[in-house]
Amino acid sequence: MSDLQKKMTRRRFIRRAAAAGAAFTIVPRSVLGGPGGTAPSEQLTRAIIGCGGISGSHLPMRYARLLALCDVDERHLANRAKGQSRDVKRYRDFREVLERPDVDIVHICTPPHWHALMSVMAAKAGKDVWCEKPMSRTIAEGRVVADTIASLGRIFRINTWFRFQSGFYGMGTPVKPIRQAIEHRLLGWPIKVTVSGVTGFNWKHNWRGDVNLVPQPVPAHLDYDMWLGPAPRKPYHPARVHGRFRGYWDYDGGGLGDMGQHYLDPVQYIMGKDDTGPVEVEADAPLQHPDAVGLWRRVRMKYADGCELVLDGENRDKNAAFIEGPEGKIFRGFRCTVPHLKTKLRELPEPAPQQTDFGDAVRRRRKFALNEQNAHRSCTLVNLAKIAIRIGRPIRYDPARERIVDDDEANRLIEQPMRYPWHL
Repeated sequence: MSDLQKKMTRRRFIRRAAAAGAAFTIVPRSVLGGPGGTAPSEQLTRAIIGCGGISGSHLPMRYARLLALCDVDERHLANRAKGQSRDVKRYRDFREVLERPDVDIVHICTPPHWHALMSVMAAKAGKDVWCEKPMSRTIAEGRVVADTIASLGRIFRINTWFRFQSGFYGMGTPVKPIRQAIEHRLLGWPIKVTVSGVTGFNWKHNWRGDVNLVPQPVPAHLDYDMWLGPAPRKPYHPARVHGRFRGYWDYDGGGLGDMGQHYLDPVQYIMGKDDTGPVEVEADAPLQHPDAVGLWRRVRMKYADGCELVLDGENRDKNAAFIEGPEGKIFRGFRCTVPHLKTKLRELPEPAPQQTDFGDAVRRRRKFALNEQNAHRSCTLVNLAKIAIRIGRPIRYDPARERIVDDDEANRLIEQPMRYPWHL
């Protein structure tokens, strides 16, 4: 069989697999190429959807060849295309990117109100997904993403990494030894975790939306209707789009929505709560505007086994331990009141290994360390905090059903409708 025939056979397989939907897993072209498949036509390929500021961190990745850039703003698209080869095509509509059979992976770098919808559509188009945080704007959207990715056999990662690499904010150590200490109950049980300003947690908590916006003309370079997508139709104002969109509930949740999953995903992993969530949530915050995100002071979450998680938005607990148990405390810089903690850790089994190479996960079809399931659970912490802040009263949460108990108003924030014709 000639090289051309082989390539046509591979492409025919991919097209048929995409049409088959959930019947079986679509295998990347790099796997189909067999041993030595390193030619450009056999490399993993990717596209970036959303060309704002955060997309710049997705450019210098060598695990896959970049084929496409997409954005609804012509200026953002042109700026991100600078320095790229002519092989990198530009698009205004992400659906055209998903139609390309030669794209293996999509990087979703849009505002959060698009994350779930694009992740699901990409998975159904036979793509693997690398998605920016937060994973979803609502809890129900996150559940649809997790179930769809799993049922279609796609590979997914969320773009935060502290559970498996780098030093965790302010702790002076990667997360692994902290997880190890908690896993072996060296602080006792239950534990209390306080995420506060000493670890930089209040970095963006002053991010608020403006109210009483006066409608402005939509710039010619921006497809505003497509930017809104599934979000409610609101008159255009520059404060609503690009870097300032995080100040509005329709698109995100302020600094908590922007940065929360960076901090809370490692905490969820440290506590061993990847398959559950809190049962009680209460927030200390001023009355919130229905459209614009406001400030908040404190959120407290309690789990069924007595463990607690405190989000200190005011940096009130400057001297609080990061983790406190009945038999010891761990402070910033990995200082610990448990005698000879590091010596004890050397004698204990380490946490289970994780798949931390996304390219390898795609090639081998192995679930990534921070995948659709555990990312949904840690994003749920962010979304529960947002709900408690917005409604201004304590809530009881059922982590198995993923519903708030006896509170219709709060549950309406779990599952919010999308603007026609967009739907999950």
